[in-house]
Amino acid sequence: MKETVRFVGELMALSSRTAPKAVGQDFIEVRLLSDSERVALGTDMVGLGKERGIWGFERDGKNVLDSDAVLIVGLLEHKGVGLNCGACGFETCAEFNAGSRSGDFEGPNCAVRLLDLGIALGSAAKTASDHNVDNRIMYRAGVSAKRLGLSKARIVHGIPLSASGKNIFYDRPQKG
Repeated sequence: MKETVRFVGELMALSSRTAPKAVGQDFIEVRLLSDSERVALGTDMVGLGKERGIWGFERDGKNVLDSDAVLIVGLLEHKGVGLNCGACGFETCAEFNAGSRSGDFEGPNCAVRLLDLGIALGSAAKTASDHNVDNRIMYRAGVSAKRLGLSKARIVHGIPLSASGKNIFYDRPQKG
């Protein structure tokens, strides 16, 4: 079953890669992690949860460890699309392009490019759903993927995948 889930992960990567992108420019990073990378990711998430005192990282990390595969989808370094729309918080794309901030992720990010990321993530999740593979888009998986150098993206999310008798990503234990 695990090989089948990984194959669906590859189809999800294809869906993300071919998802529509603004101005016909592609700044989306897509990677299906190896099994050892998946384990490292889940382990880091659990550790990060303990370090920060955030239960969600521990819970999600356990989900990643229990999953069959993980796809990461992120937004690579990019310039504003040139619309001067102000959605990023700057008056012009030139101001946006000069901005820089670093935290769990890097910013600022162009709102239009973030929409590209959302469409790529949604396309991947839809493909998993079409093939009856349980999945959940996880911000926290992206934080650890970035920390571990598994992604070069400015902002990244992970989508763990599972095929079992019960969806492990939704009926999860509450904080104890």
